[in-house]
Amino acid sequence: MTKSEHTKRFIIEKVAHIFNKKGAYGTSLSDITKATGLTKGAVYGNFQDKDTLAEACFDHNLKFFQKGLYKAIATQGNAWHKLEMVFAFYEEGFPFVYANGGCALMNSAVEADDGYPLLKQRTRSTFENWQKEMEGVIREGQTTGEFSRTANPTSIARLIIGGIEGAILVAKSTQDMDSFPKTLNHLKTIIEKELK
Repeated sequence: MTKSEHTKRFIIEKVAHIFNKKGAYGTSLSDITKATGLTKGAVYGNFQDKDTLAEACFDHNLKFFQKGLYKAIATQGNAWHKLEMVFAFYEEGFPFVYANGGCALMNSAVEADDGYPLLKQRTRSTFENWQKEMEGVIREGQTTGEFSRTANPTSIARLIIGGIEGAILVAKSTQDMDSFPKTLNHLKTIIEKELK
């Protein structure tokens, strides 16, 4: 790793959680310099502008989500077990998500939807990929006879995503961490009934 790459990584690791909590608009240059201990020139010597840094922080924050999701889906077992592993990943990872300002994907999507075009397409494609992965697991269960063939994979995938993201939003907004696993368990029950 070159010195420049090391510095870029250092900056991202120091400020990614700030961007997640405050957003790209709300994160100031003074937030960045204070967190890193670097000068404005040092920051902008490594990133073209704040937008470029915001994108890099989005990618960094998203890695936690992507690794956990793909690990759950790639697990051995039947389709329902894979869905259970997705729910388990979110339940186990929720304290980390909560402490770091909520779901990076949701936070970025909300900010991007309000006129931040740089991240708008990135968040959209991430949600679309997540939906495709969930649809794939559901179709796998339909092929093996585990799930009803009349179940709509797209609708159920969207219900899973919306339910998880909504549970995070409510728990974070009300500062009630205990509400998340309760909502997640209820969502799991609903999904299981939908797939029978």
